[in-house]
Amino acid sequence: MSLKQLIQKCKRNDRKAQGELYTLYASKLFSICLKYSRNQAEAKDNLQDAFLTIFSKISQFNHSGSFEGWLKRITINTVLQRYREKGVFDIINEELIDQVIEVEDHDSISIDFLLRLIQTLPNRYRLVFNLYVLDGHSHKDIAKMLNISVGTSKSNLARARQILKEKIENYYAKNQSQSL
Repeated sequence: MSLKQLIQKCKRNDRKAQGELYTLYASKLFSICLKYSRNQAEAKDNLQDAFLTIFSKISQFNHSGSFEGWLKRITINTVLQRYREKGVFDIINEELIDQVIEVEDHDSISIDFLLRLIQTLPNRYRLVFNLYVLDGHSHKDIAKMLNISVGTSKSNLARARQILKEKIENYYAKNQSQSL
């Protein structure tokens, strides 16, 4: 069955087709959810919410763009909406914004380790960090997506970088002292 046929069946609420669509895209969308979530359990909840939204809005997909891109946008927006509803974003003083935090050069760290560190960030910092650094959105776009000011986006990014820098430096300091 072609993707177009699968989508058409999902538009008619065909449960079997919805299951096939879920199987086809769940792992890709789960990785997106995991990037924006604190842990796997939260990512699974976000994935379920995303698929509920996907199935409720699939009739709006008109085949004019990438279906996978559409799925990813729905997933990210669903996750972000959960955080907007929880009110995890603080209004930050914009004078703190333009700090640039750089991590000292260390031996390379694994992407898995870095993702685990990112997941430990408070929600407001993690979301802005992921949107800006990993997904390449501008602060203007992030502000619009999260319903915050551009200054708050910049400040949250700076704070996320500072926290990550401290965690990485603590990790290396701990490993350095253990190897002595």
